[in-house]
Order: sequence, then structure tokens, then C-alpha cells
Amino acid sequence: MTRKLKLTAIGNSTGVILPKDLLEKLRVDRGDELMVLETPDGIRLTPYDPEFAAQLEIAEDIMREDRDLLRKLAE
Repeated sequence: MTRKLKLTAIGNSTGVILPKDLLEKLRVDRGDELMVLETPDGIRLTPYDPEFAAQLEIAEDIMREDRDLLRKLAE
């Protein structure tokens, strides 16, 4: 699916209006939170999941702390 979305001013910030059908596909509604993930293919929006967010934070900490070890394991 390809769709053009327009950026709009919201106070001193900039926001994107998500059409109703996209909100339904994401299973979110006004006031819900979304996670923004940077992937090799671009940006991915997913519904916010506090458990997943905590796991992702732990994984990022491990990758930062053990970067050299992980690099050697990948060889």
C-alpha cells in the first residue's frame, strides 16, 4: 500500500493525520501511543506495547555494552 500523508502544524510541533482506515489496521484510536522503529527498509509504526518496549530497551543496552563480543560472534 502506498499513500501520501500530509504534515500539519500542531502547536510548535509537526504531526501527521492518520486516516481512519489506517487507525483501524493499527488497532489504535485517538490518544493511544505508537512505537516508531527504524528498520533497514525505513520507518515502521506499531501500536505501543510496554512489555516489548522494555525488552527492546534491554536488548539495545546489551548490544551497546557487548558490541565487541557480538561482533566476534557474528564472524
